[in-house]
Amino acid sequence: MNEEVVGKVEFNNGLDHTPSYNDDMYEAKEEFVSVEDWKSDTISKIAGALCKAQGELRGVQKNSSNPFFKSKYADLYALIEASFPVLSKYGLSVIQGTRWCNLTNGFYITTTLLHESGEWFKSELRMPVGGKKDAQAVGGAVTYGRRYGLAAMCGLAQQDDDGNTASGKTSLT
Repeated sequence: MNEEVVGKVEFNNGLDHTPSYNDDMYEAKEEFVSVEDWKSDTISKIAGALCKAQGELRGVQKNSSNPFFKSKYADLYALIEASFPVLSKYGLSVIQGTRWCNLTNGFYITTTLLHESGEWFKSELRMPVGGKKDAQAVGGAVTYGRRYGLAAMCGLAQQDDDGNTASGKTSLT
């Protein structure tokens, strides 16, 4: 793993930490902290494979309804169904996982795009956990985060306006 050493920040708890591109992924190294990588040391093979895959990927159909916002969207299954066959054709795969950070009280969805060569890209999305903060709320945040993480990593277009509707915007302009 490549390390980029940056300055340090002291939090209220007295611990010295340095914010990374992900807000709170820290790896202590003496008095400085290293920023976790978002890609492998080399990316030429994964970049070529992703370029070919994206040339074949198409937009994802809206296949689910959100009755609360009276909108339609492409669910996680539709994104997987649209992307995985094309990705695997070019030696690409996706791993998605979660993590909780006690330091920031944050819940994260991590999406890693892997190539058969061992090269990789990684992205992380901080997700709010709403409602009662029970298993159903966490499950909803995981599904939502995986859907957007996968779409972003693959460059998939989804015609999902539920974010606009939730924020009060009624047009997609």
